[in-house]
Amino acid sequence: MNSPTSKVYLFIHVITCVKNKEPLLTKPVRTVLFAHIKKHATENGINVLSVNGTDDHMHAVVQMMPTQNLAQIMKSIRTDSEAWINEGNFIKSHFEWEEGFAALSVSPSGIKQVLEYLEKQEEHHKTKTLDSELEVFQKIQI
Repeated sequence: MNSPTSKVYLFIHVITCVKNKEPLLTKPVRTVLFAHIKKHATENGINVLSVNGTDDHMHAVVQMMPTQNLAQIMKSIRTDSEAWINEGNFIKSHFEWEEGFAALSVSPSGIKQVLEYLEKQEEHHKTKTLDSELEVFQKIQI
C-alpha cells in the first residue's frame, strides 16, 4: 500500500441480552436507549453503524479501529447504558445486561445485508424467538 493511512475494515455484529432475557426494553425505552448508545459510542471513539433490538436483547454493528478491542468496546457500551437506564429511571426495576455477548465478524461485502437485518428486528422477532436466532449463530462452522 502506498498510502500512509491504513484502511481497516473490521465490522463486528454483536448481540447482547437483558439479564435473564427479561422483556424490559419497551419500544419507548429502546428509542431513547439506542440513540444514547450511539451518542456515547461516538463521544468515546467507537463507530456504531447501527443499533436495534427488541424487548429482551440488542444488536449492534461496530466498525472497530486497529487500536480497539471488542471486550473494551462492549464494556464501555454496556456499563454506560446500564448506568444511564438506572440513573434515568427509565424502567421500574434495576437494569442489567447478561454477562456475555455474541459477536460475529462481517465482511465488507455483507455489511449492507446485516444492517438491513438489524433494521427489521421487530418484524423478524414476530416469527422467531431470540433463542432460535442465537441457535443459528451457534451452528456456524468454520
